[in-house]
Amino acid sequence: MASLPGFETRMIKANGVNLAVQEGGEGPPLILLHGFPQTHMCWARTAPEFARHFHVIAPDLRGYGDSDAPTDDPEHLTYSKREMARDIVGLMDHFGWDRASVLGHDRGARVSYRLALDHPERIHRLGLLEILPTADYWQNWGHSLGFSAYHWTFLAQPAPMPERMIGSDPEFYADWILTKWSKDKTLDAFAPDALADYRRQMADPAHCTAMCADYRAGYGPDRDHDEADLAAGRKITAPVHVLCGDGGFPARAGDPETAWRRWADDVTVAMCPSGHFLAEENPQAVLDTFLPFFGN
Repeated sequence: MASLPGFETRMIKANGVNLAVQEGGEGPPLILLHGFPQTHMCWARTAPEFARHFHVIAPDLRGYGDSDAPTDDPEHLTYSKREMARDIVGLMDHFGWDRASVLGHDRGARVSYRLALDHPERIHRLGLLEILPTADYWQNWGHSLGFSAYHWTFLAQPAPMPERMIGSDPEFYADWILTKWSKDKTLDAFAPDALADYRRQMADPAHCTAMCADYRAGYGPDRDHDEADLAAGRKITAPVHVLCGDGGFPARAGDPETAWRRWADDVTVAMCPSGHFLAEENPQAVLDTFLPFFGN
């Protein structure tokens, strides 16, 4: 397992699954949640600085990295963001944290805002990188978004079709995603040990299947849970700050600020020069944005 600089690696059981967790720093609690196709290593350029101000944990989500990849169920609830948020609540309970600030990217950001909706009393401040809400993506699906975010429908196809196709050359698929979603269309933003970690998990059949299950949940229960919250008028009560790359998905999918105001009253949205992988492509923008936000 690759480690974040200056962090301790721990295996912690939470909500019935073993989660690989990086821990470092002292101060108020801060949880960092990675996205697809990454692991905790996406925070290698930001976590050490966050740890100078906060007690930081950076777990691998269930199904990713060195965390357990439990078998999915027919309804895909096992990999719903509601269930994955319960994993994070379990980690908070393990550390004795009543509340924590959370910064999530991509799939980790979806876990993060579901955590804020389902467990509002546990969230101090919420930071989100490079997403619109899941229901908004499906509601706004059109030719442009459908073409650029093809993986939402590809990975959500019934097993084992996407797994078999990825399994024919998993390193190619991992590198393809990282390259195509980066602003400069190269792998230059990714440190060698991080890149090796991403390739390794893509090549593991159990974790590849789990990552597909994550997207199957996005098409099924995650969308249902979001739409139920919208219908009921439920909103995120914690302060929210969203940072997007000017070459990322939300920038191509409409107006991120208008979208997020349907979900939270206290919300701000900003853009920075980057593709989809902000913490690796533009780590300084992430630090400049969220150190003061979480420090309030």
